[in-house]
Amino acid sequence: MRCAQFISEVASANIMAHVLETGFEISQRDNPNGNPTVIGYNIINGELRSSSDGATFESRNPAWKDDCLGVFPLSTKQDVHDALKSARDAFSEWSRTPAPSRGQIIGNMGRLLMEHKDDIVRVETREIGKTLKESAGEVQEAIDTCLFFQSEGRRLYGQTVNSELPDKELFTYRRPLGVCGIINASNFPAAVPFWKMIPAIMCGNTCVWKSPQDSPLLSFMLTRIMHEAGLPNGVINLIHGKGSGAGQFLVDSAEEGMLNKISFTGSTPVGKMIGEVCGRNLVSCSLELGGKNPLVVMPSANIDNAVEGAYWAAFGTAGQRCTSLGNLIIHEDVYDEFMAKFMAKVEETRIGDSLRNEGVLYGPMLSEKYADDFLRDLGMCESDGATKLWGEGLITNENKPTNFLGDASEGVYMWPHVYADVTEGMQCFQEEIFGPVVTVVKAKDFENALHLANASPYGLSSACYTNDRLEAYRFKTGIKAGMTGINNSTTGAEAHLPFGGVKDSGNGTRESGIWVLEAYSYWHAVNDELSGKLQLAQMDVDEIHIEEADADYSSLA
Repeated sequence: MRCAQFISEVASANIMAHVLETGFEISQRDNPNGNPTVIGYNIINGELRSSSDGATFESRNPAWKDDCLGVFPLSTKQDVHDALKSARDAFSEWSRTPAPSRGQIIGNMGRLLMEHKDDIVRVETREIGKTLKESAGEVQEAIDTCLFFQSEGRRLYGQTVNSELPDKELFTYRRPLGVCGIINASNFPAAVPFWKMIPAIMCGNTCVWKSPQDSPLLSFMLTRIMHEAGLPNGVINLIHGKGSGAGQFLVDSAEEGMLNKISFTGSTPVGKMIGEVCGRNLVSCSLELGGKNPLVVMPSANIDNAVEGAYWAAFGTAGQRCTSLGNLIIHEDVYDEFMAKFMAKVEETRIGDSLRNEGVLYGPMLSEKYADDFLRDLGMCESDGATKLWGEGLITNENKPTNFLGDASEGVYMWPHVYADVTEGMQCFQEEIFGPVVTVVKAKDFENALHLANASPYGLSSACYTNDRLEAYRFKTGIKAGMTGINNSTTGAEAHLPFGGVKDSGNGTRESGIWVLEAYSYWHAVNDELSGKLQLAQMDVDEIHIEEADADYSSLA
């Protein structure tokens, strides 16, 4: 291809092409599905760049491991610092750009995402194994985020405040923080980075985005679309690599005063490390972390509806959501009825590659690493002595559920798992297991169910199925979680509703909606003195004295 030849020529001359001056460079490989292998780059100051030492890694399809989507830079510390410098250099002009103009560019992003939605969806499904339906929903959420924040460009309101002194005006303004480091997980590679970067740039910040290691091609596509929308060079810079490499270099840059904000979505242990680094350097951070999300089923619930909600929450995305169902807490009076219906659905679960099979509930694990971690963590259920009702670990051609579709040896697929007789003291009750597994707990009454729902160290999402209005009220006021569904699943987020958790699930910051603006701006108070003299608040204020009247009010009573 001519564009591929052009990129190769400029790269060999150590001069990188602008991202919009080229197409995609395709490697001459024979993938089993006939799909291309892309030669990917970092995007720094609008330019395509290889890693400074030439190191690369591959992105592979977890549903078809022989399918290589692309080869991408394994970014060095120097690459990360170059991206940070680019963001710093771009900040001054971008922060002065009128907010409605920033909003117009964001709106353009949304329209381009709509135009290319089908292609983006298929690439996401190919790269991380989500079903086409889920990928489409996620890309739509990125679109919704753009359209929502386009209008916020005309609503970045400050306030005019009345002064206690004459001839004085008081104002408040939202100001951008500066350079933001963006790190997100690969399970939501389209929606979550847009949750972070769109409000960040709307507020006037610039960004360095470390792409998820398992979805670099999608990140490469999305960053190109952002530039097509009219985004100036350096406002969003993309770097690829491992969390332990490029991700750690980005976090370490807080120690060196090179960034003003880190926004992270991922595991709680890594989030705590990032919070520690940011805390000692007085760098703002947003931490959206893990969950052990409870779902309570009470006797008054519509049992069929509760089964549907629990089933989807447990096994949608192969259980690889931070909001996936962890502890399924069932009142003892409806336990048998619920479990009979729930297990019938579990045993009929259709699993396979959504690009080749219709009607599957979930596809492969995000990568072989996620698969290995899941199998390791399943050991908690076994060592705790929980009763396994269903699940046999890794799906193979010799060991597969009835409704598994395709050749299991091609990808990384897991059985759905259900463990019963789980108690509060078990490790598998307390710890997040990232994958298709649910731990089932029996509750004696509502008070016991609410206690169990609050008993893990996490507090991200929660749900309660009940048609008793008092129980619903007591649950939503008594649960310690950032999000709660009443007669709804633990999963599902809309672009205009705050997203995030408490306890070990986050540090209180929120993604999405108008609330996320607090995470990417600070309040600037302005005291505008018009009197021409020094007036001291609290000290030069006229005191209004009470004047006692000579009147007997009691005589009127």
